[in-house]
Amino acid sequence: MTDEAPDIYDVLVLGGGSGGYACALRSAQLGLRVALIERDKLGGTCLHRGCIPTKALLHAAEVADTAREGARFGVNSSVESIDMSAVLRYQQGVVSRLHKGLQGLISAATIDYVDGFGEVTSPTTVRVGDRTLTGRRLVLATGSRARSLPGLEIGGRVLTSDQALGLTQVPTSVIVLGGGVIGVEFASVFRSFGASVTIIEALPRLVPAEEESISKALERAFRKRGIVSRTNARFASVAQDDASVTVSLEDGSTLSADLLLVAVGREPVSDGMGFQEAGVLTDRGFVPTDERLRTNVPGVYAVGDLVPGLQLAHRGFAHGVFVAEDIASLNPAPVLDRNIPKVTYCDPEIASVGLTEAAARAEHGEVRAYEYNLGGNGKSQILGTSGFVSVVRVVDGPVVGIHMIGARMGEQIGEAQLVVGWDAMPEDVAPLVHAHPTQNEALGEAHLALAGKPLHAHA
Repeated sequence: MTDEAPDIYDVLVLGGGSGGYACALRSAQLGLRVALIERDKLGGTCLHRGCIPTKALLHAAEVADTAREGARFGVNSSVESIDMSAVLRYQQGVVSRLHKGLQGLISAATIDYVDGFGEVTSPTTVRVGDRTLTGRRLVLATGSRARSLPGLEIGGRVLTSDQALGLTQVPTSVIVLGGGVIGVEFASVFRSFGASVTIIEALPRLVPAEEESISKALERAFRKRGIVSRTNARFASVAQDDASVTVSLEDGSTLSADLLLVAVGREPVSDGMGFQEAGVLTDRGFVPTDERLRTNVPGVYAVGDLVPGLQLAHRGFAHGVFVAEDIASLNPAPVLDRNIPKVTYCDPEIASVGLTEAAARAEHGEVRAYEYNLGGNGKSQILGTSGFVSVVRVVDGPVVGIHMIGARMGEQIGEAQLVVGWDAMPEDVAPLVHAHPTQNEALGEAHLALAGKPLHAHA
């Protein structure tokens, strides 16, 4: 800490979510004087309305499925009912413990935590109530919120993920508008809890940002689970009454259910916060940056969901750490979206990193992809899951993409990220020993095949 006027800092961070608090913590570690401004709760969307509470629901859903299918494994178990009050207590217990832990970290780091709405008044100042804080560097980390469609009002039987996280009873039926990550995760939860589910997606396939083969596998798996997917279906209007909600599509068809979950993505939170008045360029609410996360205004950075690209908590973490180290003149390597791992926690799970086969071919020319079916993996057979691991390499070059679907595939993304991030050749990975029996062996088998020496599969 330096002996300066109390409201003058090396780094001002506006927003206490994943990107903001990571930036504040790393800046403090590097000896910088930091103020962290948050108007809601430390931890932001990820901790309180996103990643953590959603994944707690998904784990409860997994427990329900395991109990329901116990006889398959010789365990005569069943699900009598879903006690949503108890589920919510479990969910909030997880959130509360993590929140307290994060508060302790911020307190121990001697960061000046400022509770209140922050308005940018210049490239170096933020006003919070009657207090003006000044910083040599300003980091915008105000995150994102659930968005809707024009004319589609949220309320009553029409809800976003924010309201869905607090439902006190399981609906009989749900229509999910949007087949991206949020949509398929909630569709999976509702189905596991016993609701009938229909997904409406305007694009030709679910999870359209993933490899096409992943989308097809997910759609097949969802059909087996009884989840209906309506792709190439565009929303027209919605009506609701005391008993149900009815969605009309542009093709003239209608669907009715207890609830409509609007899961059409997230939009940046940047309006009414003084960004444009301070000269910061915005585009549809987003704050464009260069690869070093610098805005058009010298000394002002932006991180996380505010920056166009992937909207993931761990991208925000990485951005925050990067900016802190950049401010401290450590010259960190830029954070590239293509090397950021993605996991969709529906059943089955989806995990990927790097380029799809089509994108790899467009960028590198001649590529080769190998798909290893989990049917040949011992642990996957034990778990009773199906799916595959697909590895994309440049011919005579490195692995540039890994795409996986199946139970617990998210746990395999760590090695996949290392392979892609370090430009590893399949021949580099092939000699590595993967413990048996694990699903991790599937990654090893795929790389063995691409290296020309398949063990339990055909090349």
